Amino acid sequence: MRYDVIALVAGWSLVLLTIPLLASGAVGYIMHDDMSIILWSFLPPVIFSAALGGIFIRIGTRRDTPERLRDREAFAAVALSWPLIVAVGSLPFWLGPTFHGPITWDGDGGTLYEILGGMIRGWFESMSGFTTTGATTIDPYASPNCVDVDDCIASQPSSILFWRSLTQWLGGMGIIMLGMLLLSRALGGGMSIARAELTGPSLSRLRPRLQETAQALWGIYLGLTVLEFLLLMWADLSWFDAINYAMTTMPTGGFGTTDAAIIGMNDPLVEGIITIFMVFAGVNFTLFHFVLLKEYTKVVNDQELRVYLLVLVAAWVVFAVNLVHSAGWEWGPALRHGAFQAASIGTSTGYASTDFAIWPVLSLFILLFLMVVGASAGSTGGGLKILRLRLAFVLARREISRMVQPRAIVSVRMNGEVVDDSRMWVVIGMLSTWAALAMISSVLLAFFEPTHSMETILSVIVSALGNTGPALGAFGPTSTWASLNWYSLIYTSALMWAGRLELLTVLVLFHPRTWRKESKG
Repeated sequence: MRYDVIALVAGWSLVLLTIPLLASGAVGYIMHDDMSIILWSFLPPVIFSAALGGIFIRIGTRRDTPERLRDREAFAAVALSWPLIVAVGSLPFWLGPTFHGPITWDGDGGTLYEILGGMIRGWFESMSGFTTTGATTIDPYASPNCVDVDDCIASQPSSILFWRSLTQWLGGMGIIMLGMLLLSRALGGGMSIARAELTGPSLSRLRPRLQETAQALWGIYLGLTVLEFLLLMWADLSWFDAINYAMTTMPTGGFGTTDAAIIGMNDPLVEGIITIFMVFAGVNFTLFHFVLLKEYTKVVNDQELRVYLLVLVAAWVVFAVNLVHSAGWEWGPALRHGAFQAASIGTSTGYASTDFAIWPVLSLFILLFLMVVGASAGSTGGGLKILRLRLAFVLARREISRMVQPRAIVSVRMNGEVVDDSRMWVVIGMLSTWAALAMISSVLLAFFEPTHSMETILSVIVSALGNTGPALGAFGPTSTWASLNWYSLIYTSALMWAGRLELLTVLVLFHPRTWRKESKG
């Protein structure tokens, strides 16, 4: 293992993180936050991140660095850099008034137990943000800033709310990929970094040079975010709410600026705009590039896109019919909320336009199914991905054909191209690992949380692994995860990390050969 390469990736990631931290402080100043809160919440993280990042860069910089980055270092660097970024990202929540921390903002000194609890909840909030999960622990039970207030999240400083949304926007496309690709001349091996961090089994080069590919992807991502922001402003949201919801829709994150979030707005126009952009966020971003190039045939013929849209429409229809016939809803609200929740859960965004945790049992099964399946590969959505499941289905069909016709040669194809067996083994490995981890985690969480129902436990695990956010049962869309004990918060945040990095990137860390010593030279 070439540790200098890992240090360089982590160092540049930490240094670049200071920019969004400073931006959040600036927004707090514009929104008239208390200056002492801004300084204590963001200045220490900026100094710490810049100093630690600078040390790592100094350790990792070598003349031959661009030739030293292999897949092993790329995957390990991404997997290890994420916890560092999350740790720095948790400091504004812990040092500010959001959770109990070393600084007392409510006039009463916190106990050591409360301070440690605040540190864990700050870590959880940061991990939930950067992994675009969207689960939160901000509620009166955990936040000293929520005493005698009607809306706990809305009572947080604007700088903290903006930082919270910004973590999701950065995590959606990959903050490490952004930094490393912009600095690819210094580091080299950018494709390995991108493959380790971007969701989905593969990353297509859209342009001859990787740096141009990065610019294309981030340009599409930024353009859609700005477009949604303008439409939400047109729908009469304030600029602050509009930019926050735009930054948490496109990464399929789901953080809101109030406790009730979308439910509290109860605005069909806003829901319609957000629904459209949630669907966009779940599409492979390569297809948007093809649209810009006017290569519409590639978009129309994309098999994953067809299955993705079919799943969302089918879920919408089932929700609407089930709500009308089993819950007594009118067709108008059933169609409206059914469409929103199909897009929200199907893309792992996690917004809620109504309390879907009390929907009929058929709808709950479909919601759980959507949490597992997720969106398209190459999108910002979570879950197992449509592409993987479709390839697994085609593989199963091929094996059945071989049983019937042993001599027949049947290839697995995707969009007309043959998928080689090595890639299929990666897909099968990912699916089997996901299933095994989900089962083991359900048993562990049931041990940690013995009072909760099986529905609650299972949906929390699926939600964390799929980076969805709200679960079912006791942790539905109108509840926070603050009542989970410390063990559960730490463990579910680890599941978010593993789920965001597609499991295999994290599991590389546990393979003995990853850390094998290098021969000199």
